[in-house]
Amino acid sequence: MHTSPLNHPSRRTFLKQSAVALGVPFAAPQILAKPVAGANEKINFAWVGFGNQGGADMNACANGHNMVALCDCDPSILDRGKQKYPDAKLYTDFRKMLREMGDKIDAVGVGTPDHTHFAIAYMAMNMGKHVFVEKPLVHSLWEARTLQQLAVKKNLVTQMGNQGHAFEGAILIKEWYQAGLIGEVKEVIAWTNRPKSGWGFNGNVMTEFPKAEPPPQGMDWDLWLGPCLKKPGFSRAFHPTTWRPWWDFGCGGLGDIGCHTIDTPYWALDLGAPDSVDVEMHGEVNPIHTPNGSIVTFNFPARGNKPPVRVKWYEGPSVPQAPAGYDGNPPGGEGGLIMVGEKGGIFHGGMRPGSPVLYPKEKWETYRTSGDKQVPKTLRRPGGIHRDWVEAIKNGTKSCSDFSYSGPLTEAILLGSLAIRTGKTVKWDAAKMEIIGNPEATKLINPEAREGWRPKDLV
Repeated sequence: MHTSPLNHPSRRTFLKQSAVALGVPFAAPQILAKPVAGANEKINFAWVGFGNQGGADMNACANGHNMVALCDCDPSILDRGKQKYPDAKLYTDFRKMLREMGDKIDAVGVGTPDHTHFAIAYMAMNMGKHVFVEKPLVHSLWEARTLQQLAVKKNLVTQMGNQGHAFEGAILIKEWYQAGLIGEVKEVIAWTNRPKSGWGFNGNVMTEFPKAEPPPQGMDWDLWLGPCLKKPGFSRAFHPTTWRPWWDFGCGGLGDIGCHTIDTPYWALDLGAPDSVDVEMHGEVNPIHTPNGSIVTFNFPARGNKPPVRVKWYEGPSVPQAPAGYDGNPPGGEGGLIMVGEKGGIFHGGMRPGSPVLYPKEKWETYRTSGDKQVPKTLRRPGGIHRDWVEAIKNGTKSCSDFSYSGPLTEAILLGSLAIRTGKTVKWDAAKMEIIGNPEATKLINPEAREGWRPKDLV
């Protein structure tokens, strides 16, 4: 495991602490946090990064509560937030915000690019703040494991913004599988139109950083770069929306959409950690930018009496062939999922499980019209990812995608991104946090952060 003595505890110390805090490498104990407020009291929120999805998260969580501080390094985004929350104090640096406003803040939302998620969440959590972090949770495996450990240590209510996890469709899929409607599952097929197209991607594969442009007036570009040791100049190729394909800032198409589409079978099948992740490259390995068309295969081991599962992920423009027995619409469009069972299977279109159906069509029609013979609704309905987090903070309960769940999910997704980044199989020992036989990927388990952004600087 690649570490720096300036940045982190020793490997032995960290793994020992992680094992104690998490219980087992990929199964943290349930977090039952102390309520921050009574059921009828208002929560004091602070939000960092709210230009696009972060803004939607912020507005959904803050409804009926107090927004006491807003932070963004782009003044135009700060102005937008100020118009909606005129009483909030404005900051460009989250570190200054937390140090000045810490005793006035109950919970912190994070909607920045992936590479700065960890630093913001880590500092807020160390100060005892509940956190909501957009997906993917973090940018590296070490960061994912560290936040899992910290959430347990600090007894905090955490949530990752994989909104589909709270959808009725995701819950139905888990209930259908648990009830045996499709039998056992050994194969899952998932796909996305990213990075060839879609929000935040333009399909152009870059092999060098773009020429620097003048940043928006007043923008602190150094703050936007965050922990990145490289210091490319400002470019519209990065900000405000197209940073995801760049490895220094995002996690590619898989990091963007995998936490949505792969989330559903990962949860339904209780997959845990993959033993290995294989990759088929349809473009050259690229050290700075994700290529188009990669196919990633996650190999999950048997779980008790459940068989091993192969999850095959296709990135645009690659599209899978329909499996045997599937008679629905051919795979395509924005994305989708097919869970292949012994007795038919489950399909949903799109990145999130809005309207899942059984297949073959005859099986779905029989079930759809079966009335009170349908599978009972036994699982909790959170009522939305944002509402669920807010209610958990108020009531001291467990949120549906807290870091004990979303941390391991993110680790699996990041292993797939490392396979694409290196063009090689990633063999993973989850207990030891070691990658076997891929030294390039090993170096990326815990990449170095620059001064001011290391854990020792954030406490």
